[in-house]
Amino acid sequence: MTTTPIADYAMLSDRHSAALVARDGTIEWLCMPRFDSPSVFAAMLDDDAGSWSIRPTAPYSVSRHYMDATLVLQTTFETETGAVVLTDAMATGADPDPHRLGAAAPHTLLRSVTCVRGSVQVEIRYRPRPECGLVTPLLSRMDGGIRARGGSGRIVLSTPVELEIARDEAVGTVDLEAGEVLRFALCWAALDQPDPECRSYEEITADLEATLTSWRAWSRVHQAYDGPYLDLVRHSGRVLQGLSYQPTGAIVAAPTTSLPEEVGGERNWDYRYAWVRDASFTMDALWVAACPDEAGEFFSFMTTAAATYEPGRALQIMFGVGGEHDLSERELPHLRGWRGSRPVRTGNGAWRQAQIDVYGALLGAAGRLADQLTWIDPDERGFLAALADAAACQWSRPDHGIWEIRGEPRHYVYSKVMCWVALDRAIGLADRLDAAERVPRWRQARDEIRRAVLREGWSTEAGAFTQAFHSADLDASVLMMPIVGFLPADDPRMLATIDAVAKRLTGENGLVYRYRADDGLEGGEGAFVLCTFWLAQALALAGRVGQAREVFENTVSLANDVGLLAEEIDPVTGEQLGNFPQAFSHIGLVNAAWAIDRALSEGQILC
Repeated sequence: MTTTPIADYAMLSDRHSAALVARDGTIEWLCMPRFDSPSVFAAMLDDDAGSWSIRPTAPYSVSRHYMDATLVLQTTFETETGAVVLTDAMATGADPDPHRLGAAAPHTLLRSVTCVRGSVQVEIRYRPRPECGLVTPLLSRMDGGIRARGGSGRIVLSTPVELEIARDEAVGTVDLEAGEVLRFALCWAALDQPDPECRSYEEITADLEATLTSWRAWSRVHQAYDGPYLDLVRHSGRVLQGLSYQPTGAIVAAPTTSLPEEVGGERNWDYRYAWVRDASFTMDALWVAACPDEAGEFFSFMTTAAATYEPGRALQIMFGVGGEHDLSERELPHLRGWRGSRPVRTGNGAWRQAQIDVYGALLGAAGRLADQLTWIDPDERGFLAALADAAACQWSRPDHGIWEIRGEPRHYVYSKVMCWVALDRAIGLADRLDAAERVPRWRQARDEIRRAVLREGWSTEAGAFTQAFHSADLDASVLMMPIVGFLPADDPRMLATIDAVAKRLTGENGLVYRYRADDGLEGGEGAFVLCTFWLAQALALAGRVGQAREVFENTVSLANDVGLLAEEIDPVTGEQLGNFPQAFSHIGLVNAAWAIDRALSEGQILC
């Protein structure tokens, strides 16, 4: 059973897929050729599910960082006799257009070891396990490397070190002196493609340089944010870019599956898909931390993937990165799970749920991109107008809510507020959508929603807006009310709600839970990083910038050594939990920093 802490991982990405590297130099997660493909390495979910390690044989200390303006990782191992630097990257390929980062990605993982001091003996241990650990491939030598046959792809490891093949793995050691460099490459190809060829030292060097150049060109063109927490915001922008699927513009919620919300628990979900509900939050974050091009790509993907919407039926809430609709969930019983957290799942059954907040997510995104909507065609305009009609028709229905609670549908306040957003933004976009004649009907429905939320979403008992109509249970999602413009943040009811969340939904370490009500699942969960950033953002909008900065800085202090955040934080130990790195967490970081920046620049400071 793997015991590697989630915070020990760093992410590599070529904008097609991702790898996770542990602090000890072991690749414990890699899917090829897409984020949602079966894994080649999955030791993070089971020791027997494949890994690739490069590290000193002697005791060592470790430090690591991403190279400037990239997602290329450098790990330094210090031993008594010397030091080596391990450089890891997923090759993006070379492209002169920085907006096309990863378009020419060759589905290759690059690793380079440089001895920078003294002498160090390094061990290489290679154990591929395709198909999520189901396949133990046949390993055989070829000129310059090792071929792995078995499963749905062809894998070739280029290695300058002669590795001994022993049953199901290849192992070797090499003594390095100061100045010596080794280059490795792992290449993947589909069965209907030619076998990958081994890469030479010079070719791997060129691939690595092209990857560095491409990431830096992207950062130079896209990252103009210059406010507070600049390094954190720009790094989060690169993380979001690394979580995007280049061929379509989709952004996955996380590159992993089944990292649990509680150690040993069953709340283990596959997050390697694109959720509609993320759209508005993502638009805002990309606007700040990247550029409108990336926002436009994601919006275009969402509207294209969802364009089979049928009036009267709920819009599907999530899609595969290639636009797939069927994301049927299944369990992988042969995998023991991270720290014994079972079941391990692929697919996500939430795709069948009705969540009416998605109308506000898409139309909120359209509102952010209003000045760019000149490029959408009549079909897309009709689709967006139909979403507003659906919000007007369906807002009074119960649903499963933003947290995809697997119980009976309820009248969630957040869902109603987002239907209000859908209609409010559609009214503002009516001329662009060629839908001016629908505005009176939209306005009437929008006003009905507002009255219902203010009347039935407020709990006198709780002294706050709550999770659902006629409920006293708090839910952090109501912090979005001022963020989306439903109520001003300094409205007395909103201030009371902010204070209630800060007091009664916040743990001892200052982090916010999503809710504390029964949701029909066994076990519990950690504090939710996104919700904590929502609290910081709401505080900033209310002019409480000092409090906002305190919440923000406390939260970012829990990021790992390379600035990555999971979905949740254990409120007692501070350990990261859930799928990793989590797009929502980095989106929340960017949007909260932006709110603090605006509050400071506009002088909206109360405390």
